[in-house]
Amino acid sequence: MKVNGKRHYLWRAVDHEGEVLESCVTKRRDKRAASKFLKKAMRRHVIAEEIVTDRLPSYRADMRIVGCADKQRTGRWDNKRIENSHLPFRRRERAMLRFRRMRSLQMFAAVPSSVFNHFNQERGLSRRDHFKTNRAAALDEWRVLLAA
Repeated sequence: MKVNGKRHYLWRAVDHEGEVLESCVTKRRDKRAASKFLKKAMRRHVIAEEIVTDRLPSYRADMRIVGCADKQRTGRWDNKRIENSHLPFRRRERAMLRFRRMRSLQMFAAVPSSVFNHFNQERGLSRRDHFKTNRAAALDEWRVLLAA
């Protein structure tokens, strides 16, 4: 990601269903940034049975320190769910053209993903009547959250 002409990195944690759990923006992509992101994600969410990452050596080094190096998996196609979670984000990013501050990128990454998680019903996996009732329930819950 480019913020005001300088490269920044977007870290995202995605669960097995494709929902975005955590996102973080850093200036570097090193062991310290990986450690910060992994600790933040593990503090907020339960430690996963397996952690799928790309082949960045920083992940392996940090997971050895944290003590979950045996849970890491790096395969050629294993990272596909995470990469596909970037697609809606990239679409919104193109519409905005660019970011000027790192904070605006962080807010942009965090808020819409939670909205997407709330309304994403996996249309192809259920019948139309179930989809409609689930979607209506999500919309009602969303309206209650906005009113409070």
